[in-house]
Amino acid sequence: MSRITDFLHSSSAVDTVSAAISAAKSNHSFNALLSLSETRALERARAVDSGEITGRLAGVPFIAKDNFMTFGGPTTAASHFLETFEAPLQATAIEKLEQEGAICIGKANLDAFAHGGSTENSAFGPTKNAVDQTRVAGGSSGGSAVAVALGIVPFAVGTDTGGSIRQPASFNGVVGVKPTYGTVSRYGVVAMASSTDTIGCFTTNVADAELVMSIIAGRDQRDMTTLPDFFVPTETVAAQKIGIIKEFMTDDVDAGVRQQVSEYSEKLQAAGHVVEEVSMSMLQYALAMYYIIVPAEISSNLARYDGIRYGKRAASSDLSELYGASRDHGFEAENKRRIMIGSYVLSSGFFDAYYLQAQKARTLLINEFNALFETYDLLIGPVAPTPAFRLGENASDPVKMYLADIMTVPASLAGLPAMSIPGGTTAEGLPVGVQLIGQRRADADLLAVAKSVEDVL
Repeated sequence: MSRITDFLHSSSAVDTVSAAISAAKSNHSFNALLSLSETRALERARAVDSGEITGRLAGVPFIAKDNFMTFGGPTTAASHFLETFEAPLQATAIEKLEQEGAICIGKANLDAFAHGGSTENSAFGPTKNAVDQTRVAGGSSGGSAVAVALGIVPFAVGTDTGGSIRQPASFNGVVGVKPTYGTVSRYGVVAMASSTDTIGCFTTNVADAELVMSIIAGRDQRDMTTLPDFFVPTETVAAQKIGIIKEFMTDDVDAGVRQQVSEYSEKLQAAGHVVEEVSMSMLQYALAMYYIIVPAEISSNLARYDGIRYGKRAASSDLSELYGASRDHGFEAENKRRIMIGSYVLSSGFFDAYYLQAQKARTLLINEFNALFETYDLLIGPVAPTPAFRLGENASDPVKMYLADIMTVPASLAGLPAMSIPGGTTAEGLPVGVQLIGQRRADADLLAVAKSVEDVL
């Protein structure tokens, strides 16, 4: 699998970028990419070869999830609403990568507006799993994960609101990092849920993830939620006390998944860390909290899509009709479902009963995490209760689809750093990811622990 250092040692950026574009085209059956920025990518590659562009990632190709605003092609968020939208600016994360010489070759498929856990909700068709094309890629950042797993590029950037980086990373056997909330600027990224949206990356190894995160992290005056610079990579980490989450290791979880988590725990111990079982009573309520709070924020953030200011506009001379027809055509079924749920829980008479109670429960969940972190440095568990499920298997049952997020949403609600690390495969040969969860702003330690296991291996 591709590593960033392999690309840095290539003799020609033009050859490297051309090869990545060719690989993207030859793997079109996976539907991982929605567009290629061929002209702009090759222009930047020539500038790298001439010495005009330099940096830690000079000449390294990458792919951005198509909810990042970028130059060189449309930014669609995998929706009909934005399928012809050309971004007037670039996301801060993309700008930072380009300042270090990285070259964006294209945009990855996702669930429309990042609403989903399988990339089956894309307006342009589902992305297929990198290992088994009869199965889902995971979501919502499925295209980014598959592009890295197929070796098209050494890294890709994505968003994680409730598991949208970690779950597809697990399903495709790559590393996926969700940082502490506020580590990376969200400026220039299509908003989903503003209190849990985070920007992270996919790579094939932890060292590459550490490099990418160190570049895109940092304060941004255009995003008031960004934290002061704190992410400083570390080569070594002291022995950590790690809690394995009991509620995530029950018989309801696939046996192959549990086995990989147990085996990874043994590797942590072999690397000098201590692993003990812990329990969290609030986890049973996390999914219910998430699917009240997040749809509420979605309904607010999607109100801007009305067919007037930008995006597709329905043909109608009646304003009310124009709004309705534009939104009906522009949004997918899952977008509409979340808007309706969010509008309901925010409406008069239900705000106190649902939204307010969910926010109070969220505080209790955060307090429980904080109490555990007084004793433990990190937590470990599965990323998802199963490996990748089959295409169409959960598509007709939204609740079943939501349950796939049950192990990733707690860290998102608490704003904690978490990552998916390849643990191994099931008997069927399907990848299984192991989830590590750290304390707020302990992102560097989280990555260092994961690296210590890679060193053992």
